[in-house]
Amino acid sequence: MVKSMQVQRFVQTLFTRKQVAVKASRIVRGILEAQSARLTEIARAMMPGSLAARYKEIQRFVAQNDVKAGLLRLLQPDAPFVIGDVTEVPRRQARRTEYVGKLSDGKTRGFWLLVLATPFQGRAIPFHFITYSSKSIRQEATSRNMEHCRAFAGIKAVLGERPLILDREFSYLELLRNLVAEEAHFVIRLNLGSHPPLMRSKTGQRMDLVISPEQTVVHHDLLYKDQVRVQVIGHWQRGFGQPLWLITDLPPEQALGLYQQRMKIEESFRDLKNLLGLERIMNQRRDYLEQILALVMIAYAIGLLLGETLRDRLFDRTHSKHGLYSGLFLLLEHRPAVSRSMAQQIVSTALLAFTALVSAPVRTHV
Repeated sequence: MVKSMQVQRFVQTLFTRKQVAVKASRIVRGILEAQSARLTEIARAMMPGSLAARYKEIQRFVAQNDVKAGLLRLLQPDAPFVIGDVTEVPRRQARRTEYVGKLSDGKTRGFWLLVLATPFQGRAIPFHFITYSSKSIRQEATSRNMEHCRAFAGIKAVLGERPLILDREFSYLELLRNLVAEEAHFVIRLNLGSHPPLMRSKTGQRMDLVISPEQTVVHHDLLYKDQVRVQVIGHWQRGFGQPLWLITDLPPEQALGLYQQRMKIEESFRDLKNLLGLERIMNQRRDYLEQILALVMIAYAIGLLLGETLRDRLFDRTHSKHGLYSGLFLLLEHRPAVSRSMAQQIVSTALLAFTALVSAPVRTHV
């Protein structure tokens, strides 16, 4: 199926220059066939030409083109919200790589990948990202919080009225202040931990966030750490070991509904790591790393659309175990046999969906 899926027809919707699209499509197809982000494995899967020539072709492409600009076109214009989340990418053997530091455990080498994405059929389609590490933070005299703000800088122009849905690692004052300054809507899960953030009512009374199982609690116009006015909602769903607390600038009930719709971007991270070999990425330069990451994410989006279309053609989504798997897993791991005519139909249908995903040119980068 991968060999017959005509990747170039998808990729050329992201790049205005045909020559760039042709070269990008060769690399994207190589990523899908190799199921790897490692250059030598991608080059081995590309045809024709010698391995050395294909390897140099990838290097020249990432040095000469802005792939992240193409990825940005995958921002879905009709998406109800944008998801932001962070994953760790281990690079255990990268002792001398400039952008690799230590991960959260303080021992494992690697870097952080912060991705912005929009929801799509139980997964998320990435459209923008940044990378950073403990080492790059030291070298560039920055911080984790500053890196997060860099990712969201100017985001209002891209978001419009859509809220940004974030998890607990983003519930801190500096980011909230930046989002308010950008006039960006937000829904953020609170990180209560052992030291819950200070919340005060309009009258200055300290508010403790307390809730019982199977209960929903709403607090209007609380002051977060005496600086940012927020709406707060808590919800403890039956069967869960702890409640969900959200801070937002939206009506609290609306924020809860949006967060509950939040497609788990962690599932997309799992597919990127397990199915496309994200953790095998080996670029020495950070700018080249980000170019390859953008190509991997484009490959993920194409593979996901093809796989979802494949499932809809072959299986009953609601009554089959195949409904539990991502489309990318079905395409790359399950690999059901289909006729040539059906493969063409699947490609055509997926291409229509992919083209609909691609937004009009975005005025500014996030």
